[in-house]
Amino acid sequence: MDLYREYGDIAEEMLGHVENRTTAQAPDHLRVPVAKYLDPAVWRKEKERIFHRLPLMLAMTAEMPQPNDYKAMEVVGKPVLITRGKDGRARAFLNVCKHRAMHMAADGRGNCARFVCQYHGWTYANDGSLVGIAEAGAYGAIDKATLGLTELPCDEAAGLIFVILTPGLPIDARAWLGGMYDDLAALNLADWYYHKSRPMPGANWKIAYDGYLEGYHFQAAHGDTVATRSPSNRAAYRFFGPHMRIGFPQHRITRLRDLPREEWGRQENNGYDFIRVLFPNFSFFIAPEMAQIAQLFPGETPDSNVTLMNYLLPQKPETDEAMAAFDQMCDFFYDVVEEEDYGLGLKVQSGLESGAMTHITFGRNEPGNQHFHRWLDYYLSDDPGAQPPTG
Repeated sequence: MDLYREYGDIAEEMLGHVENRTTAQAPDHLRVPVAKYLDPAVWRKEKERIFHRLPLMLAMTAEMPQPNDYKAMEVVGKPVLITRGKDGRARAFLNVCKHRAMHMAADGRGNCARFVCQYHGWTYANDGSLVGIAEAGAYGAIDKATLGLTELPCDEAAGLIFVILTPGLPIDARAWLGGMYDDLAALNLADWYYHKSRPMPGANWKIAYDGYLEGYHFQAAHGDTVATRSPSNRAAYRFFGPHMRIGFPQHRITRLRDLPREEWGRQENNGYDFIRVLFPNFSFFIAPEMAQIAQLFPGETPDSNVTLMNYLLPQKPETDEAMAAFDQMCDFFYDVVEEEDYGLGLKVQSGLESGAMTHITFGRNEPGNQHFHRWLDYYLSDDPGAQPPTG
């Protein structure tokens, strides 16, 4: 399979970095103005041009696999309702009754074919159509066909459900994934067991996201956790448009030398790990004990974000004891990120606000961060002739 040959090439690169004490390198440094993390005007522009107009991964197929499953959530200030119809299709709507703008479904997950507004009792099918008006005779004649829920662009690919928060825009999830599609599709995520999600507040969303894109901080920030598994400042990158796959070698990657070269691409979690990153808000890490998907969103103010940490496994644990151990491991990984990443991020936020510096400088050993910020600049550009970054 070509994908495993590609993984094998990345594994060989990571092994070389460990043996030679090197890492992937960008051509030069990149300076990013501190104002891009602090300026409310930049924050509003990011929400408008990126989070309101690009496909966002808002749910996993495994979260809502059955007909009539649904998920309701607030996303960057907009109430969103994602449903799965009897036809198996995932749809998304603004979670707003067309009578008096009441939210239809409470935030969370469930299974139902119809939603009844708790304010005046209007009823909608899970395809968004208005099917009932309380006391219709008293209300007066009305064309229900014109008062369905406002539909949002929604598409499903590789076990992930993408939504654009602006009605009417085109969406093609597979095209958006580009070169990442085969990688994610090969995981068969639609068949995994979805366990739970937990919110994690933090600093500006870019401060949080920067931490997912490099391993330079492993030794200093994760000396007793991540660094016991993976050496600091050793990584390999593959870029697919704005998305990326990051390879982090484990200390035991040298075991690959004892295997046939054609087997190197099949050793994820057994010599190296991959972090799969989708612009602008998705980071996916698979460990033997669990898989963790982070979804990042700007918070209510420029100095905050809300991250949803999701946990799943290829198969559901078969015993109560195994389930309890899995749940405990999920909470352990959550605590590590909260204490050792997001806790530091809040201090970075304070440091940026102190006025101590005008720019952040990303080193040549931080190519993932450089790639991310160049794509941010592209999507925020006012130049109609701006070209997407290369590399």
